[in-house]
Amino acid sequence: MRKGNIQKNSTLKDYYGKDASPLLFKKLYLFDMDGTIYLGNRLFPGVKELLAKITARGGKTVFITNNASKSVGDYVAKLHRLGLENVTEDNFFTSAQAAVRLMKERHASDLIYVQGTRSFVRECLEGGLNITTEYAASARAILVAYDPELTGEKMYVTCRMLTELNVPYYATNPDRVCPTEFGYVPDCGSMCEGYALATGKTPVFIGKPKPEMIFGAMKKVGVTAADTVVIGDRLYTDVASGNNAGADTLCVLSGEVEIAEVNAAQGAEKPTYVLDHVNRLLPFL
Repeated sequence: MRKGNIQKNSTLKDYYGKDASPLLFKKLYLFDMDGTIYLGNRLFPGVKELLAKITARGGKTVFITNNASKSVGDYVAKLHRLGLENVTEDNFFTSAQAAVRLMKERHASDLIYVQGTRSFVRECLEGGLNITTEYAASARAILVAYDPELTGEKMYVTCRMLTELNVPYYATNPDRVCPTEFGYVPDCGSMCEGYALATGKTPVFIGKPKPEMIFGAMKKVGVTAADTVVIGDRLYTDVASGNNAGADTLCVLSGEVEIAEVNAAQGAEKPTYVLDHVNRLLPFL
């Protein structure tokens, strides 16, 4: 039997045979989305049933994502289309939300240049930020997000802003790639690496692996780190953010990470538990 397989009515073991039964008694389950509960527009098998069982046991589920290309409303609509009809905006904490909060704290009345999707721009406006998507010498901060709507004109303006203005520069997340049904596309981290080569400027990243999103979700639900598990497919964001917050972490092999990377992981990137897939929890709940 492969290490990652689990037999019903046995003790829950992780990929390496470690007792993973503490996962069954958490009060807050923080799920990454891309590569963890779905891939592209395909919900992974067993996810709907797993979430229902967690709720039936009194647990809380919150979806945490570094992907700022969609608003929370967009994500709710997407999960509804995928069959998760009970999901509401209260079930989310995103890097876009974290970015808006940080900008309101640090640049409440400043003009902020924003590069991102129309959904991200709308979320910034709805959050009360004073923003522009055009070149503006009067801008006092620059905010870049993962942008599948990126154009040559946007890149030109962003590079010009970074080159000509000496103002704080932020980015929503350091993820290098975003998973799709066919493989990967460049994410915000890769885009910012390109801007760094062109301008010499590097951003302050806001989302995972920093622990603020995890702390925010725990505070929202009213639980401690001991009651929480962070579940995701990336060591350098999902796992690191959970470990940095003092919570248990579960790395799943359904998305970006390869088992060789997990074997070599150290420090904040080393997960507490490893499973092939989140649905491996299902028979034990």
